[in-house]
Amino acid sequence: MGRGLERRNIFREEVDKYDFLERFGKALDRNEMQCFAWALMSNHYHLLVRVHDKPLSKLMASVLGGYASAYNRRNRRVGYVFQNRYKSILCDADDYLLELIRYIHLNPLRAGMLPDLDALGRYKWTGHAGVLGRHKQKWHKVDAVLGLFGHKIGIARRTYSCFISEGIDRTQREDFGGGGLIRSHGGWESLAGFRKEHQFCIGDERILGGSDFVEKALGHDKLAVTGKTSLEQRGWTLEKLIQRLSDNFGVSEAMLLSKARSNDLSVVKSLISYWGTQEIGLSCREIALRLNISQQAVSSWVVKGEAYCEREKLVFEEELRLSC
Repeated sequence: MGRGLERRNIFREEVDKYDFLERFGKALDRNEMQCFAWALMSNHYHLLVRVHDKPLSKLMASVLGGYASAYNRRNRRVGYVFQNRYKSILCDADDYLLELIRYIHLNPLRAGMLPDLDALGRYKWTGHAGVLGRHKQKWHKVDAVLGLFGHKIGIARRTYSCFISEGIDRTQREDFGGGGLIRSHGGWESLAGFRKEHQFCIGDERILGGSDFVEKALGHDKLAVTGKTSLEQRGWTLEKLIQRLSDNFGVSEAMLLSKARSNDLSVVKSLISYWGTQEIGLSCREIALRLNISQQAVSSWVVKGEAYCEREKLVFEEELRLSC
């Protein structure tokens, strides 16, 4: 979930919502992730995503960076669009999947944007209408959602509709909204050292689940952290990355810190941002301070760096002969 800067509207017109959803759908396909529920409000969004091998930050950096740039162009403005960090809650699907689908799809109704459930069923800016067979987004895993309620589509839709209706008068759960999370492992402070995803770009991650689920999640993270830090153990730092890329592309540090524009300069900045965050595990803040640019700019360069590597088939430490 994420909000506009200072809670300002980030979806002013329908074109904004269509743009966000198109970018989100393409990013889901690229990163082999699945969406089970979604809702766009005027100043924030909710997304229920199942991730696989790739980190959530790759999905979100691509969507938010690209959308912010396009939004600013459309509205002839500059500066931040989103608050600095989105919030992501790692949830145990066995215990929370159905509740999260209902919570997210009921958001416009709970917020008073719509008068009743019938209006929600016609509202095209949540996945609820798609589950009912209207305004379906091709990337929304509607069949998977209906499969949770029955094997026959008609029966599944009726069961789903009853389930949604039963949630209207229920008290909103704070843990789904990101506030006051109940943790099963001695508080977030004791877990923060293990959670690395938020350092890879723009995240504020929490865990929601029983103690077994939390332990399993942390176990996966320890393995991932070991792999990431192995690059640091081999001498990779931000300075080394800047030096190797600058030498390779013939870009001086003075040029890198200037406002000058050139194709090589853009490539170097994008690769520093992309490989720095995704391979070495640097934060956007570290890179922003070093390059004298904003964290939002780093997020945009991450997106461009990923696209450049995919297009040119570049692999860190291989194609550019960057080994230490």
